[in-house]
Amino acid sequence: MRLGVLDVGSNTVHLLVVDAHRGARPIPQTSHKSVLRLMRYLDGEGAISEEGIAAIIGAVVAAAAAAREADIDEFLPFATSAIREAANGEEVLARVARETGVELQVLPGEDEANLTFLAVRRWYGWSADNLLLFDIGGGSLELTQGVDEIPDVARSVPLGAGRSTVEFLPDDPPSEQQVARLRAHARDLLAGEVGAFRDLPAPDHVVGSSKTIRSLARLAGHVADGVGSSERYVLTRRGLDDWTPRLAKIPADARPALPGITADRTFQIVAGAVVLSEAMRAFGVRELEVSPWALREGLILRRLDLMD
Repeated sequence: MRLGVLDVGSNTVHLLVVDAHRGARPIPQTSHKSVLRLMRYLDGEGAISEEGIAAIIGAVVAAAAAAREADIDEFLPFATSAIREAANGEEVLARVARETGVELQVLPGEDEANLTFLAVRRWYGWSADNLLLFDIGGGSLELTQGVDEIPDVARSVPLGAGRSTVEFLPDDPPSEQQVARLRAHARDLLAGEVGAFRDLPAPDHVVGSSKTIRSLARLAGHVADGVGSSERYVLTRRGLDDWTPRLAKIPADARPALPGITADRTFQIVAGAVVLSEAMRAFGVRELEVSPWALREGLILRRLDLMD
């Protein structure tokens, strides 16, 4: 069957169309992406402005048209933390449904974490044993660990790359003081999360997922040897910390000239680098592997598992 998965996130509205059936790897056919950067549309009360709502509606209309053109069998539209946590989130969802005909399913933070973990577990397989996973979205950082397809511990922390940029790095490029404040804030929040993982065994593999982490791995990491090495990136904390201050000195419009940094991530890549560095430091991680699968693939896999 052909599935269309629409992800209305904090940074982009992204449609992924795949051909898939239960027991097989989903095969991407086409995609459609609109850069949203929704955090810039939040007012002082945490509500999405009229301009922001109009941007969401326009992006959803375009994605729905692309889904129809792709002749999909089923449409899976969902929204994550930016709309979930907005003060007027329910109003936004109602307006999107009324004006586009698309009813977005809002994923709780724990569901985001669980679905992403499912995708990564399937990608690496059972031989990977105990996995510790970091996933950086626009609004939140998901932390999960476990040996099964459902993690033993799943935490959602308000340290997304988009949120952190808006709250701590308003200048372009950010000042050293702004970066330092974000780093201290991330360190404080993460210190309160590590305890939930303390009684778990040491992970056999540490994995990062999401476009932000994949971008950072292409910039500051390297490709591992072995079968399928074109998708087996490894990122060390040393490499990340070496690149982060240099990245912070480059204006956002110049960053896409760097390896791995795309235009849709250029404004929030510094915040993502700082948050990932502090997450790795909090958990004593020196290097991580990078998964090409994340939340969208997890949603597809769960849908296929529920098929008759």
